[in-house]
Order: sequence, then C-alpha cells, then structure tokens
Amino acid sequence: MIKEIIVVEGRDDEAAVKRAVEAETIATHGFGIRQETFARIEKAYAENGIIIFTDPDFAGEKIRKRLAERFPKGKHAFLSREEALKDGDIGIENAAPEMIQEALKKARPSIVNKRCEFQQEDLIRYGLSGTSGAAEKRDKLGKQLGIGYGNGKVFLNRLNQYGIERQEFIDALNKMDKLNESEK
Repeated sequence: MIKEIIVVEGRDDEAAVKRAVEAETIATHGFGIRQETFARIEKAYAENGIIIFTDPDFAGEKIRKRLAERFPKGKHAFLSREEALKDGDIGIENAAPEMIQEALKKARPSIVNKRCEFQQEDLIRYGLSGTSGAAEKRDKLGKQLGIGYGNGKVFLNRLNQYGIERQEFIDALNKMDKLNESEK
C-alpha cells in the first residue's frame, strides 16, 4: 500500500490508480476545486503526504501547478502523453496499470529552495533543446527520470525543481542511448 494519498483529476483516474496499486485517492474534479476537496487534500497532506498525479495535458498541468503552490512539499508523479493516450484522449485513466505503478514509484518531491544544478547550456549540449528531435529526446528522458514531458523551459525547471542529480541525469541519458542503439 502506498502511504501517501494520490490526488488525481477525476473518478476514472481514481479507478485506474486503484486498479494499478493499493492506495487512497482524492479527485479534484477539474480545475474548479471545491473547498471541501481542498480540506480533504489539506488533511491528507498533513497526515500522510500527497502525490499529485494529473493528466499530461494543459489542464492537468494547470491543476498540478495550483496544487503545488498550495501543497509545496507534496510529491509529483508523471506519465508521458504517449503512456496516457487512448483513442485521441489523454488521461491517467487510459494508462496501463504497469505505467501507473512505474510513475508512482518515481514520484518525487519538489525542492522548495531554488536550485540551479542544470542550465540552458546543458539542454543544448545534450541535444535536448535547439535541435531537431529535441522534443522527442526530452520526452524519453522525462520518462526515464520520472519527471514527464515539457518544453525546454519546463523541462529545465523540472530537472532543478525535482532534485535530479547530475549523475542520475547522465545515467538516464546513457540508458536512453543504449536503448536507441538496440532498436537500430
């Protein structure tokens, strides 16, 4: 059983998480989060901790940001758009149980103190920004590190915000390169 309470967007997301893992969930029911829901999340945050696990789309990121501002020590779990896509619909409810388990296993807390381990130059140096194929490479690396997909600015922020260490970053890049070689 997962100790933290998993905060998702809707009932279908709750059902998908419960099929994948033994855990308690709270659904925000979209961006217009009611006071009663905030009170439940506040209680969970104080007593057990929370994992914010929203859809990898615009609305999901807006909800994540709103929750992160209110609950800064909450953990974050991410799925890629590809893992959450089914019949043109993007959502946690579409992910396979194994994908949900893996995302929750990689959940990370946000670093409260601003950290600058990585700079824009790192993204350029490793082909994660400013080159063709950079978006795809960020997507794959985001899966490896458990921080999800983001444009260059968002990805850089996540590397720093979720405490990714330089060696962990290099190891994930190397693992990705080996996987790419084996696919050829």
